[in-house]
Parts: sequence; C-alpha cells; structure tokens
Amino acid sequence: MTYPTETLTHSDIWAATADLTTLRHKLLDLFCQLAYQEGDFVLSSGLRSSYYVNKTQVTLHPQGALAIGRLLFPLLPIDTQAVGGLTLGADPIVTAVSLVSVYENRPIPALIIRKEAKGYGTKAYIEGPTLPEGAKVVVLEDVVTTGQSALKAVERLKAANYTVNQVIALVDRQQGGAELYQSAGLKFEALFSIKEIQQRYQQMK
Repeated sequence: MTYPTETLTHSDIWAATADLTTLRHKLLDLFCQLAYQEGDFVLSSGLRSSYYVNKTQVTLHPQGALAIGRLLFPLLPIDTQAVGGLTLGADPIVTAVSLVSVYENRPIPALIIRKEAKGYGTKAYIEGPTLPEGAKVVVLEDVVTTGQSALKAVERLKAANYTVNQVIALVDRQQGGAELYQSAGLKFEALFSIKEIQQRYQQMK
C-alpha cells in the first residue's frame, strides 16, 4: 500500500485521539498494509526468510510514529531515565517515545547508539544528552530476529556506565531474540509477534 499524500481530515487522524486498544489495532493494520511483505529475502542477520517487515514504512509514517510513541511509553518502568537504541532502525522509535513523554508530563530523553564510534569530534558511540552514572535506560528496537542488534546497544550503554535491564521491540520474529535477552538477564517484550501480523495480514488480503 502506498502512503496517501492527500490532506487528512480530522476524523482520519486516529493516532492522536484513539484509545490505546484501538490504537494498537490501527498500528497492527498499518504494519500489514505498509510493512509486511512475502517473498524471498535475506535479513541483516544473514538468514533467508519467506517474509520481510519493512518497518521504516511504519516508523517514519506520521501516524505510525505517533502511535508507536503512545503505545511504547506506558510500557516503560516509572524510573526510566532515557530510551536508547541502535541506529538506524531505532532512531525514529526513541524519538517518538521521547516526544510523547513530554505530552505525558514525564520528559524522557532519547539516546542513539552508533554501530561504530564517530570518527571525528568526540568520537562517541552514544549520541544524546549525558546522563548521570547508573542512569536507567530502556533499549528500544524495531524488529527482533536473533536479538544481536539490541544486545549491541545494551553493551554500549553498559560500557558508558548506564543501567539497562529491559528491551522493548515493535515486532518479535520469534527466532531466538527473546531467549538471547533472557540469557543476558534482560526483560523483553514486543508490541506484536510475527504470528499476529501474519494472521491479520491474511485476514486483510
């Protein structure tokens, strides 16, 4: 489905006004309409797959981004001091959650973790505000397959003396990521399992 460019009417702007249950259903439909594809694909992990979730079609969609921020924010522990994730996939997600946190009167900054240290200036791995040592950061991820991407973000944050106990993803492909996080002592949850997306996709065809 191609993103419509025409101006939306107020009644079409569901992401700002829908209750969280309706919002979750709408976001699931958006994933099925814009992001989920079937075919022959090679994933970033090197694994082959008969389907692909092109998540940026949703995370960079205006209503998708707002819905993600609104749905992930309530999942954060009350003592969360920042959200972070590995670039590029997590960038729009941590930004959306940080923006929504302001409207919820609980501002939470966003951190972006580079895959390689910046080659100039501060040569930092982590972009964003400097937090107190031991600050509690929740790692956000788009689609979890093996779990290695988010784990790299966790390791970078811990190396910077932050505390990380939890990973939250948009989609769990259920291919070992949850088990990896458990073995690393991390709590893990996802908004959607791939089975839920596939079932809804078939219903909408």
